[in-house]
Amino acid sequence: MNDNWLDQIKWTDDGLVPAIAQDAESGRVLMFAWMNRESLGLTVEKGEAVYYSRSRQKLWHKGEESGHTQKVKSLRLDCDGDVITMKIEQTGGIACHTGRESCFYREFQDGEWVAIDKVIKDPKDIY
Repeated sequence: MNDNWLDQIKWTDDGLVPAIAQDAESGRVLMFAWMNRESLGLTVEKGEAVYYSRSRQKLWHKGEESGHTQKVKSLRLDCDGDVITMKIEQTGGIACHTGRESCFYREFQDGEWVAIDKVIKDPKDIY
């Protein structure tokens, strides 16, 4: 496979693209992270999500420590070519490092952010 498909992405000045992971069945947004050319290429090659960690400045195969990998079912690029969405199958039902299904577990209610999703597994038991 050639890399022409990677050239169609509008990468940030840092060489990154936002990537949104959604549950393949429910459509719920599970998490947001960044990808670079290498991580996106590896995602396609492995069939599992590989991100680029800006804080650690390295590739991050989702689930490499927790076991909560993300099997990619489909990959889409938005109309502007600058955001990727992935429909994924989340191993273990936990996408968030807080032990919840989704990183988007807080809802704005009456002027504050309220945690509305339960912790499925204590992070101390995951990492």
